[in-house]
Amino acid sequence: VQLQASGGGLVQAGGSLRLSCAASGRTISNDAARWFRQAPGKEREFVASISWGGGYTSYADSVKGRFTISRDNAKNTVYLQMNSLKPEDTAVYYCTVSDSWGQGTLVTVSS
Repeated sequence: VQLQASGGGLVQAGGSLRLSCAASGRTISNDAARWFRQAPGKEREFVASISWGGGYTSYADSVKGRFTISRDNAKNTVYLQMNSLKPEDTAVYYCTVSDSWGQGTLVTVSS
């Protein structure tokens, strides 16, 4: 499966962005999906995950209450709604399904 992440950009602290991860090549409706991020000079870290049907989600403590992961299996797409963004959320965000990773989308939060 090929994954294309999009929706990143520059936003002020307190702002919002919605990331999308569009899958192609096969359906991902039977797969869990996850978002990770990697800030400059840091290791890649888990952000959020969602079950195949969307009924179960989990979040890193650092984003809980601010980020929401969702999916639209009809569109073969996973989303990450990010609210109340902080400068420490600045990172390249990656989506992953099974063993496949998207190319990442850069989110920059200015103070």
